[in-house]
Amino acid sequence: MHNCVCHGCREHRDDRALGRSRGGFTSKLHCLADALGRPLAFHLTVGEAADCKAYDALISLPERTPDALLADKGYDADAIRADLAERKIEAVIPGKSNRRVKIEHDRALYKQRNHIERMFGQLKINRAVATRYDQLANSFLGMVHLATARYWLKFVHAA
Repeated sequence: MHNCVCHGCREHRDDRALGRSRGGFTSKLHCLADALGRPLAFHLTVGEAADCKAYDALISLPERTPDALLADKGYDADAIRADLAERKIEAVIPGKSNRRVKIEHDRALYKQRNHIERMFGQLKINRAVATRYDQLANSFLGMVHLATARYWLKFVHAA
């Protein structure tokens, strides 16, 4: 356990996973979900971190290799595309607007990404998730996990 009196020390800031972004002093919550948009894993990064930084933490988690990875433009990186090709996973990621060579993606399949956006909307019904009241990353992720358990309950069918 680290006892910190000063709030500016590096170790204390890392416990918070907070950083500057366009939205202010915040963090980003990245999610790995199944084809129905049900969350399987979360990764928390500081606000200014690039989305592609969460890729390594999340891609190795599924027990079964997925057929495709649907992600937004934040995950458009040559290294990610190469890793997905090596794993034999279809990359359904639109290219960034500043790419010299445009990359095509399956637009019909990409529309399924709305499942995860709706899931995030459901998690944010919980005010503690929507506004990130908790200062420590572990406390915030605990609230995310509680909200996720509540979300998963609608997929459980009574006998």
